[in-house]
Amino acid sequence: MLQSQRSLFQLPPEVSYLNCAYMSPLFQKVVEAGIEGIHSKQRPYEVSPQDFFTKVEVLKKAFARIINAQDYQRIAVIPSASYGIANVVNNIKLKPGQQILMVEDQFPSNYYSWEKLAQSAGAKIECIRGKEGPGRGENWNQKILESIDQATAVVTISHVHWADGTRFDLQAIRKRTREVGALLIVDASQSLGALPLDVQEIELDALVSVGYKWLFGPYGMSLAYYGPYFDQGTPIEENWINRKGSEDFRNLVNYESAYQPLAGRYSMGQQSNFINVPMQIAALHQIEAWGVANIQQYAAEVSAPFIPQLQEMGCLLEEAQWRGSHLMGIRITAQHFDSERLKEAMNRRKVFTSMRGNAIRVSTHVFNETADWEKLVDCFKESRKES
Repeated sequence: MLQSQRSLFQLPPEVSYLNCAYMSPLFQKVVEAGIEGIHSKQRPYEVSPQDFFTKVEVLKKAFARIINAQDYQRIAVIPSASYGIANVVNNIKLKPGQQILMVEDQFPSNYYSWEKLAQSAGAKIECIRGKEGPGRGENWNQKILESIDQATAVVTISHVHWADGTRFDLQAIRKRTREVGALLIVDASQSLGALPLDVQEIELDALVSVGYKWLFGPYGMSLAYYGPYFDQGTPIEENWINRKGSEDFRNLVNYESAYQPLAGRYSMGQQSNFINVPMQIAALHQIEAWGVANIQQYAAEVSAPFIPQLQEMGCLLEEAQWRGSHLMGIRITAQHFDSERLKEAMNRRKVFTSMRGNAIRVSTHVFNETADWEKLVDCFKESRKES
């Protein structure tokens, strides 16, 4: 069993940071890699043309291992999830009347590009919402499956819902999309690195993820996987380094129309960022050492004793099999709780969470311990109304 890793982080003992879904703290190895990257800019004469490619390759290979991609050249280095989605949308042609299916209240970065595509093609966006109350996660997943039909061209979805951690059964959704010939595009920004995901097992067409949350990287660093459907696609950005043969600096004056193999065409300009790339490499290597499945199990064990207490007080949580242990939404009712008192208690006790939609989003990682959850539950006890 994985033990607490709090000693690797500079979190004050009085702070209970249950908010990795907002932004992860950096552990020391990542900080050191960033500082060394900054210092390297003081010595540009030591940076060789080869250095523009070597560490990027290390980064892609580490990311490929985490998602079990067999070929690291299917990985692209991108600045944001929206950039990765834009590359996807740029290579999909829809017919009038076809359907893009997503879930209700999907994160905006996985919506706006699809909205523009639908408008330009005369296609339709279908947003699926599950019923509120008991059985919500199961019902939501079932409605998604029932909504995929012959008109569905694309299903674009997250692994867990960004606002409350509701888990979507990607294997079942993949099976249904295969039956109707639809693409499956996944935004794993709120799960990758904390919840196992295997692109070979699920056969995703594309996956995008930011790096600054569960992958412990710097802001402005994201990664993507592009499957065979996109092998001959056109990137949204034309830059020198995503062209074939860009490793040969002497030949850059001879313009090249062909792109780098596979997903290399989709990487951003300045992908070799000598500060961000080493930081993200250090972070991914540590995640590999911990083990993604172990991280998920640790989060489950830290939170498990306290969930029944919250439920007994009247809090509403998704059933265990339909939520991520690393990310969950706690819903309260005005009947049982004073929301202002709850907010004040969290501020006073330095318990950090996020409010997303109508859920208090709580996220747990290896720097959290049972004491953090004890403080969280105490905040709910303080704000509970007398029956």
